[in-house]
Amino acid sequence: MHTKRLLTFAVATAILLVVAACGDSEDGATSAAPATTTSTTATTTQASTTSTTAATTTTTSTTPPPEHAIAFDTTAWPELVKAHYEGWLIIDGAAVSTGRFNVVAGEAVDLDGEPVDEFALDFDPTAASAVVVSIEPAGDSDPAPSDTHILAGDIADGSAPLSIDHPAALGNDFATASGEFVLATPTDGDRVNDEFSGVWFLTFPGPTPGLDLPTLPDGWIYEGWTVIEGIPVTTGTFSRVDASDNEAPYSGTVRTPNFPGEDYLQNAPDGLTFPTNLQGATVVISVEPLAEDNPQPFALKPLAGPVPADAELEPVAYPLTTAEFTPLSGIATLR
Repeated sequence: MHTKRLLTFAVATAILLVVAACGDSEDGATSAAPATTTSTTATTTQASTTSTTAATTTTTSTTPPPEHAIAFDTTAWPELVKAHYEGWLIIDGAAVSTGRFNVVAGEAVDLDGEPVDEFALDFDPTAASAVVVSIEPAGDSDPAPSDTHILAGDIADGSAPLSIDHPAALGNDFATASGEFVLATPTDGDRVNDEFSGVWFLTFPGPTPGLDLPTLPDGWIYEGWTVIEGIPVTTGTFSRVDASDNEAPYSGTVRTPNFPGEDYLQNAPDGLTFPTNLQGATVVISVEPLAEDNPQPFALKPLAGPVPADAELEPVAYPLTTAEFTPLSGIATLR
């Protein structure tokens, strides 16, 4: 009997020990979980920090600026429609290109229309003596500058003031230009009808040339215009003031005078009717770049004058002046 009780007690004790052991195992597993979670959180935080740091490093990295560059102040330059500008540095008498560009709303842009603050140079420009800006025809691939130099300037202290009157550009600021014109239509052979529909750059007695203009360098030509009801209509391009101009698209069949001018008698452009009456119109002389074939007047207009609303016919002459002409200018800066 005593032996049986002892055996029963031993079995009960063993069962209690097994239960206690199981309880300890479950408690151990529960307490270990936070440690695992903490380790995962720390790893995630570290990875996130590393990723953020890498992204920040990538975002803030920049391409180092070029060692040498040139910038142009193009605030007053016109946009070119069928051509582009090209800058040149004159080094030992040779022209070295600094890049091609256009100008939109006074800002330099590349030929894709993207803004350009400066043009990187892959050479040292310190030996350059002057800067020249040319007008090049659209699609130009010639490594040499065209004859149409619009601005130039000598370099001093790392910059060059650019002007049209520099000898390497147009060589003149047109300050001494002057002119006169008369109203007449000599190419219709009728001295009675439609006489207010023609403008000619001549004066009386004589007749004699009505324009006093400097000779243009290669790459440039003069052109006359009459602004009729807000539309500029050409009188033709010319190089001499004492000879007929190069076109007569609207004149009659009678031989034109030996002076620039036009009769607006036929082939009127859209929006106008010829013959017309030029009283109240404006007459303009422009300087045109041969590198750009644009049917509109170029920005260089040294002479202009109104046709009075009560204008009379020839031999009365009306003046053209430089009163509203501002020559183009700019600055090139090297570094």
